[in-house]
Parts: sequence; structure tokens; C-alpha cells
Amino acid sequence: MESVFIDHIRSKNLLDPKSRYLLALSGGADSVALGYLLKAAGINFEIAHVNYSLRGEESDEDEAFVKDLAKKWGVILHFKKIEERAFSSKEGSTQMVARDIRYSWFDEILALSGLQGVLVAHHFEDQMETILLNLLRGAGIEGVYGMSDRRGPIIRPLLSFYKEELLHYLQENNYRWREDRTNKESYYRRNFLRNEVFPLIEQKFPMAMPVMGKSFRRIKDTGKAFFYLYQQWKERHVHSEGDYQFIRIKDFINLPGKSSFLFYWLRDFGFGTSDIEDVLVCAEHAVVGKFFYSGEYVLNVDREELILGKSAFDWRPISIAKGDIRVQINTSVYDIIRVDKNFPLDRNVENAMLDLDKLSFPLTVRKWEQGDRMVPLGMKSRKKISDVLIDLKLPLLEKRKAAVLLSEGEVVWLVGHRIGEKYKCDVNTENVLYLKKIKP
Repeated sequence: MESVFIDHIRSKNLLDPKSRYLLALSGGADSVALGYLLKAAGINFEIAHVNYSLRGEESDEDEAFVKDLAKKWGVILHFKKIEERAFSSKEGSTQMVARDIRYSWFDEILALSGLQGVLVAHHFEDQMETILLNLLRGAGIEGVYGMSDRRGPIIRPLLSFYKEELLHYLQENNYRWREDRTNKESYYRRNFLRNEVFPLIEQKFPMAMPVMGKSFRRIKDTGKAFFYLYQQWKERHVHSEGDYQFIRIKDFINLPGKSSFLFYWLRDFGFGTSDIEDVLVCAEHAVVGKFFYSGEYVLNVDREELILGKSAFDWRPISIAKGDIRVQINTSVYDIIRVDKNFPLDRNVENAMLDLDKLSFPLTVRKWEQGDRMVPLGMKSRKKISDVLIDLKLPLLEKRKAAVLLSEGEVVWLVGHRIGEKYKCDVNTENVLYLKKIKP
């Protein structure tokens, strides 16, 4: 067992004999076996043990056992005791609260001691339990990945080893360990799988565990292939512009596995599988103008594309004084420049060149409101801003974000789109106010 373990950590480059690690030691068979294997492999480590005070005298006996073991091994012991009442003041299951306590504490130890990682004794059956629990929670392909040998500071050197192998190693060498009687209780879901479900499966399928392990490794490899293709698809078809991301409906609507491609694009913005199903129904049936919300973000099904952006664009009106040289409108920043009539005319609609002498300061920038009107450049009559936005064929998300620049309450500029006819630069213009967007 020891030689197999040493070959394993060397082949995967998991541990460095020149480094020092923190071993999470409960006193149970798994962590005790890992401790002895680390000693045999010449790996330097310190021990961390938490007494949660949840099992009375048994918890104290675990503590005493770990202290004796640390003394026997000649290693530094980090110890923490939690009063049972601490669990009643925290939300979540007892197991999850205990997990959060110990991992937060591990982080503190690493930060102060300079140790190179936390060694935990998860083994093969723990891996199978994790995968099945993930599937029962509705996880996708990543849930089948299970735990990694290494993730951040957490290192799991025993994931490839069976519980039976660890017990045999301890018994063969007459190594003692502590039994937690609550592990035999099936109240917790993980214990239920371990004590009730797996034994039944193995009665009918004697090689069930290694076969499932092999299957899950194949699925994991398939998942890596999917994410490789997904990343290429995303880089090719998902485009960013300002505050928005866009994808054309034709770029995914006939794609095999399209719901997965959309899910992995949108999940980081708070959208779930049920949202994706509804989005696809709208896209397939050309339901235009539908909004899907996920708290901070909103997804709009437009005529030919999906548009993703922030769900709220509420901001206070902005005042521009005569001497100001820069203004931020939404997330765009504009330089405010004074030039004379000989300055070259900028016809880019993102910017505005206005007759300075026709403006009355302070100017105001605010979100457009229903009832706002302007005389757009090139026209003679006033027109509702809402109609101008329709003429521009802006997506609904962009319409909601639109802002106007006002002088004495009159619309001077529909920001980024149209200036008012009255405020344009013409042959009589002497002084120009130039609002030029700064490119990021």
C-alpha cells in the first residue's frame, strides 16, 4: 500500500517532499491512514483538528486521540474547539456549517504558516457519493466531474483508493483509529448513500463501484471535449458591445445541444435551465420583445438576436456646468471640448458637435421619459423620443437605457444617436461644444 501510494503521488505530482502541508485529521480511519502514508512517503506535514463538541465525551476522546497521534508522529498540531451552541446561530445543516468552519480555519492557518496546501482524506467512495449527490441535485455534466485531486489549496491524495484498501492498511499494521458512531446513521444524505444505497447496488452488481468510476471518467473526458468546442463557439458567435452581449438566433437555433451552449453562456449571469428552455421556445417561435430576468441581468429576445445586459439603468440626472471638461453618461465617458467654427465636423453619431452659443448652462443629462420630444437633425417638426427610438430600430434594452441632453428643458441631443436640428453647427456658428466619446 505504501509503495502504491508513493508511486501515485509521484505520477500525479501531487506532493513535494521539500514542502510542508496541513493534514486535516479527524481521527477517523481515512485521515489516520493518510497520515501514516504521508509519514512513509517522507512528506512533511502539520495537523489541524476541530472539536465540534457535537458528540460530548466522544468528541473529547477524538481530540485526545489526535493529540497523542501528533505527539507520536512528532508534528505540530493546530487545534480548534467549537461550542455546540455556535451551530444554532448559523444557517444551514450541521454538516455544512462544520465544513465552513474548518475550511475557513484552514485558510487562516495557511495564510499565517506558509504551508503549501491542505491535505484531506477523501477516497474513491467519497467521490462516488459526491457525484451521485450532484446528479440528484440536478447538476449537469460538471457535476459528474466530482472532486479533483487538487483544487486551489485543497489536495486529495486518496481519491483513487478504496475505503477497503485503507482499512486493510490500518489493520495490517495494527494502527488505531477512532470510529464516529454517527457515520452509521443514515439521517444525512451522504450517509444514506453509503449505508443503504451502495450496499444494495453492490449486491446486484458486484463490480458496480469500479465500473461507475470508469463510466464517470469517460463522461468527464467527454465534458472536457464539449467545453473545448463550447469555448470556440462562444468566441465566434457571442459578441460584446459596450454594456451588452449579443448572439444571433441563427447561430444557435439549429445547433445540436443548443440548450447546453446557451446554458453555459448564461449561467454566470444568473439564468437557469428553466430560463433556457423558455428562451428557446421564444426563439424558435419568433416571439419578439420577451424579457427574461435574473436579478442583476436581463435577456431580451429581439428580432434576430438575443441581447444580454444589466437589468437596471436607474441613475440620477447629471448636471454639466460651463467649465466641465468630462462627463460620464451610463458607462460611456465623453470629453467636453470647446472648439471654434473651423474645427473639422465630426459626423459620428456617437459624438455631438453643438452650437455653443445656443446652449444655456448648466446642461442636464437624464434618462429619456415618455412625452419627451425633439426636432431631429434634418427635420422641421417635433417628434416623440419614443418614435425616434423606434425609427432607429434599437433593441428594447438599448431603448430603456437611452439618455437625453437638455438645455433649459429642451432636448439638445438624444445621446449617441441624434442631435437636435436647432443646435446643429451651421454657417452662422462661431463656437462649438464638442462631446467626444472616449474609446475604452
